[in-house]
Amino acid sequence: MSLLSIVEIPDPHLRLVCEPVAAVDDEVRTLVADMFETMYAAHGIGLAASQVGVIRRVMVVDLQERETEEEDAKPEAKRDPHAFINPEILWVSDEKSTYNEGCLSIPEQYAEVERPARCRVKWLDEQGKTHEEEFHGLMATCVQHEIDHLNGVLFIDHISRLKRQMLIKKLDKARKAAA
Repeated sequence: MSLLSIVEIPDPHLRLVCEPVAAVDDEVRTLVADMFETMYAAHGIGLAASQVGVIRRVMVVDLQERETEEEDAKPEAKRDPHAFINPEILWVSDEKSTYNEGCLSIPEQYAEVERPARCRVKWLDEQGKTHEEEFHGLMATCVQHEIDHLNGVLFIDHISRLKRQMLIKKLDKARKAAA
């Protein structure tokens, strides 16, 4: 496994529609493993292949819920990794939910995004087995966010033009301060 470089806006890879995976093979499994390693190293909960410059319909998600045995104990992340190959949203609920979303390709910037509260998704796993499941809560938000990436859409496309411009200005200012 190896760490991959995460591309940031305005990299054009982020606006490309990803190509379907023809066959789940060792190359795809290696990509999935590298994407998990990269996502964990960046402290993210989701990562799409386009975010590492690979224009294929592959994404990984792990909400890494925190568990504690005792009140004073340091919470440990409980990993529950999910790889999605050729994911497809089959249905979304009329009910909406709002979440303060962020993105590894738009570092340290967040905005309230409204999405369907539930979604049904079909995908292949790393062994090429087909799955179909309904998601809700943060998992539904994250899955929709990452599928957006595979379609060349960023979370900032779901907010007003004014908020998007302000967020990009904040990012530019942070980049200049870091340089």
